[in-house]
Amino acid sequence: MYPTGYDGLRTLRSVLGELLSRYGRRFSAELGIRLEGSDKGEVFKWFIASILYGARISVRVASTTYSKFVEAGLTTPESIIEAGWDRLVEVLDSGGYARYDFKTATKLLEVAGNLKKRYSGDLNVLHSEASGPRDLEQKIKDLGKGVGDVTVNIFLREMREVWSKADPLPQDIAVEAAAALGLISGRVRVEGDRLRILNDLKSIWLRNRVEGWDFVDFESALVRYGLEVLRKSRGRVAVRS
Repeated sequence: MYPTGYDGLRTLRSVLGELLSRYGRRFSAELGIRLEGSDKGEVFKWFIASILYGARISVRVASTTYSKFVEAGLTTPESIIEAGWDRLVEVLDSGGYARYDFKTATKLLEVAGNLKKRYSGDLNVLHSEASGPRDLEQKIKDLGKGVGDVTVNIFLREMREVWSKADPLPQDIAVEAAAALGLISGRVRVEGDRLRILNDLKSIWLRNRVEGWDFVDFESALVRYGLEVLRKSRGRVAVRS
């Protein structure tokens, strides 16, 4: 059963509380990744996971494939480079990622190589060199061909309270979920709407924050709720986190 939307009879805080209790799990935490403290190893693990989630493939398959990378010890730029393309394809296939195995192996090798060359293998260095949120996003995309807006958004969404310059605009799935719950009105019609919607969601959270949770949890809950609604409405489809 989905959370019921804000209808004027229930408080916004109660709607947010119900949403968070059902869907407030962060994707990184579910994978056992600890981003607090911005340890470079944990940050890179989350980047690998974000690349896997960024394809048109189910969350379940992407999560399973990430666990195969952990089992194989392929969680650093150095280990990915040393493993090579054939080994990466093998690990991707073992997690059920066969549809995108070749291009993802190529992408991971390019990303790991460029991260080593430009930022000493540390995404925290990349963040420190960015001039602001949009430059940060571009620098991440520049790490490799195929690192697109969806992957960058997934990655930075859960880095929002770890990196000062991480402030991604909301994905369509989060916007649609917020609208379905009656938290915001309208859709993204022009790109500038995303900034307005992000500010509206931040304002809603500041006025109605739920104890024990933060804005990143709220945003993750919106994404999970949106994915759940999409699965229910379309049946079993491959969707991005």
